[in-house]
Amino acid sequence: MKLEKHVLLLAGGISKRVGDGLPKQFMLLGGEPLLFHTFNSFLFLNDVKFTLVLNPKFIDYWNNLCSSSGFAIPHDIVEGGPARFHSVKSGLKNIPPNSLVLIHDAARPFASKETIIRVIDIATRKGNAVPAIEVNDSVREVYGPNNKIIDRNRIRVIQTPQAFHSSLIKRAYNQTYNVDFTDDASVLESLGEKINLVAGNPENIKISNPVDLIFGEGIINYNESN
Repeated sequence: MKLEKHVLLLAGGISKRVGDGLPKQFMLLGGEPLLFHTFNSFLFLNDVKFTLVLNPKFIDYWNNLCSSSGFAIPHDIVEGGPARFHSVKSGLKNIPPNSLVLIHDAARPFASKETIIRVIDIATRKGNAVPAIEVNDSVREVYGPNNKIIDRNRIRVIQTPQAFHSSLIKRAYNQTYNVDFTDDASVLESLGEKINLVAGNPENIKISNPVDLIFGEGIINYNESN
C-alpha cells in the first residue's frame, strides 16, 4: 500500500537550555541555520510534503530568513502550543487522513537516509515505527536516596522521526494531555497499541545544549570528508 508521505517538523521551542538568544533551530550549523539541515534530510523523498510547527513569535523571523537565504523548499506553517503535545496536535490538523506522517524534532538535523527509510517501511506495513539505538554506558535507576544497576541490554534511547498512519496517530492525539506523554510513541501506546522499534543512527543527536552545536559541526565535517 502506497501512502502519501508527510513530514511534521516540530520547531516550536524557545531553547532555554541553549541560551537566551535565538532559538536553536535558527542557529548556524555548518554555515546554515540548523533547520535548513533538518529539511534537507528528507529531500531524497521526492514526493514528501512538509508541515513546520513554529512558535508564533518566530513565524515572521522564519519567513524573512527563508527569503533572505533563498530557502525555497515548499512547506506549510502551523502555530505551536504550550507543550510538545499541543504542537503535534496542532500540526496533525494539517495532515490528511490515510497518509503516512513522520513526526520529527527540528533540532535533530542528522537523521540518516537509512533510518528514515526503515521507519517508513515498517510504519507503512505495521502502522507505526520508532527509531532507537542501544545504550553503551552503564545505567542506574534512581529512586529516592537509593539507586540500582539496570541491564543496559534492555534499554534503548528513542529518536525521531517517528512514523505513523495518520488516522491512527490523529486518534491518539484526541486524548487529554498527560505529563507521561514524552513523545508520540507514548501517546499512541496509551491506546494499547504495540510500538515497533527500528534501528536509528547514533549521529541523530538532538541539539539541546551549547556543546551539541560543537558535536554537530564535527558530524558535518565528518560527513563532508567521507
